[in-house]
Amino acid sequence: MPFRLILAKIRFGTSLTLLFVAAAPALAQAGECPTSASEIATDRPDVTNSSLVVPVGSLQGENGINTARRGLDKTFDGTNSRLRLGIANCLEILVDVPDYVGRLKGDAGSGFGNVAPAIKWQFAALPEPWNLSVTAGAGLPTGSPKIAGPGLQPYLQFPWSYEIGGGWGTSGMVTTFFFPSDPANKQTTEATFVLEKRVTERASLFVEYIGDYPSRGSSVQLFNTGGGYLLTKTQQIDFHLAFGLNRNSPNYIIGLGYSFRFDDLFRTSSR
Repeated sequence: MPFRLILAKIRFGTSLTLLFVAAAPALAQAGECPTSASEIATDRPDVTNSSLVVPVGSLQGENGINTARRGLDKTFDGTNSRLRLGIANCLEILVDVPDYVGRLKGDAGSGFGNVAPAIKWQFAALPEPWNLSVTAGAGLPTGSPKIAGPGLQPYLQFPWSYEIGGGWGTSGMVTTFFFPSDPANKQTTEATFVLEKRVTERASLFVEYIGDYPSRGSSVQLFNTGGGYLLTKTQQIDFHLAFGLNRNSPNYIIGLGYSFRFDDLFRTSSR
């Protein structure tokens, strides 16, 4: 899809999202969103986030560590932690906890990232193979500007998925990040696409394309692959390995993660 068309859709989606958020209590009444009987669905290890929200009354924690190399610089970061809480049917709030980026080799910077709260709503009344959600959030200027960038950083995100059948599925995501305080780049659009295969009842593998396209400057493009394994219905371990596809991208990123979910924290979740 041409980059200008992606940007046009994102601008149009910004206006629609205001209507979706206002209409959410009335629309999100179908019983098609996850419940405590559902398996854990995480926003990791791929960059593409899950199109599903966490069940109402459930608290989900997703954590990971990475090591990366870009030219002569080698870094690690962790923990990449996200907390997600289902507050209503098809609706969750989430927060990205600041992670720490450390230098292992070279002249790369080090420090903490931003805390980033958000709200996520899943569209319930879609045909069964499809899932779609919208997330609106912002990175708050709590971390090191060398790591996280300057100022407030709002974002708008649309993760989707489609079940092909036979254990195969596709998913993707379009995100627009806004950087009002950055004089060099005010906006970046990220597009992802995933092909996933469930190889056993507990294990799955994926391949993913990730492209970050700033309004000014060169793009960052990655090929990412990895998988996850369900220890239980509410616990998952995962791994991923990414390679840069152009000179502006990291040489590689390697990561491991662990996620868990606690259910039925609200009395209303059992009604």
